[in-house]
Amino acid sequence: MSNDEITNLLTVILIAMIVILFILVVVYLVLRIKTNKPQKREEKTKLDSKQTSKQSEITTYNKQSIFSFMKFDKIEDNMIVRRNGNKFLMVIECQGINYDLMSGLEKNSVEQGFLQFLNTLRYPIQIYVQTRTVNLESGIIKYKERVKEIQDRLIKKQMELNRKESLGYALQDINKARLDVTRERNLYEYGIDIINNTEKMSLNKNILRKHYYVIIDYVPEEINTNSFGKEEISSMAFSELYTKAQSIINALAVCGVNGKILNSEELAELLYVAYNRDESEVYDLEKALNAGYDELYSTAEDVLDKRMKELDKKVEYEAKKLANETVMEVMEERENARRVKQQEAEMDELIRQMASYMVEENESLIGKDVADAAKSKINGEEKVEEETVKTTTRRRGRKKKITKEEEGINEEE
Repeated sequence: MSNDEITNLLTVILIAMIVILFILVVVYLVLRIKTNKPQKREEKTKLDSKQTSKQSEITTYNKQSIFSFMKFDKIEDNMIVRRNGNKFLMVIECQGINYDLMSGLEKNSVEQGFLQFLNTLRYPIQIYVQTRTVNLESGIIKYKERVKEIQDRLIKKQMELNRKESLGYALQDINKARLDVTRERNLYEYGIDIINNTEKMSLNKNILRKHYYVIIDYVPEEINTNSFGKEEISSMAFSELYTKAQSIINALAVCGVNGKILNSEELAELLYVAYNRDESEVYDLEKALNAGYDELYSTAEDVLDKRMKELDKKVEYEAKKLANETVMEVMEERENARRVKQQEAEMDELIRQMASYMVEENESLIGKDVADAAKSKINGEEKVEEETVKTTTRRRGRKKKITKEEEGINEEE
């Protein structure tokens, strides 16, 4: 074979090998695609299953699961109902005592009373301590309302005093009215100081307070309740728990601890603080109830009408505030003018008192006789003595003239 034939044969073999390799590559790609399709289907089915499971979880997170988490069903007749009416709870709030400030005898009596209380127990109890942040906002608002009433009374009494002074009433009536005005002014200033100090104290730090509770329970399974309805079971539970609570309150009274049974609203506040410890410091139960969060729907009045009412309230408040401030300023100006007039009228007396005091301080330097004479002269005693001397000399002159006239008459006779 020649060289050309060999090269042609090798070229044919190389082409055949390339074709075979290309065919193998195509087969491999086809098989790979076929194997990837079921994997994608499996992944898709897994994603679909996860999504469906999430949707099922969302749909199963309903109202019933929340109640099962909260561990109680409802609050009814001053009781907490649990386990679908199979357990009832009643709570007693106890007032704490300062044990450390007591004497030894008082501590001994408290310990004996508490020991007697424990010995008289024939049923289980639970002691619960809850720490709350004292919210002073409502107290400050009520105190401001009371101070506003005091301010109104002060303005009325001041106007009454001005009227009596202008009409020339008796001095006794004016003094009585002035005393009433002074008393109301002192009370008003004291109330303003208390409000300012309380607001500063509440802004600087949180005020904590501990509440002590005794919890007693009643389980209807203890008796045969098959023949009773739900209302009858509830009334039986209330009577039983109320009897136990009264016995506990009487036993704790021996220790000096006062207690009371919480009503339904107070029980709701207790549970609200327990489940919303952080939010209760800012948004308490009273605000939540006033906001109507438990209502199914709410209707609001027209925005313009609501704004008009708010504007009317603001105008009335600002007008009343301006009137009160103006009256107070006028009263202060009149009071200051009265004090200036009184001081001007008593200026001479004050000068004489100050001069007498200065002479008395320098008595060791000028001598006692000179000091006494100076003080008597300052106080006007010397003028009185001069006037008495003049009057006595006049009387003597008159007596001498009368005696001379009598002697002349006798001589003529």
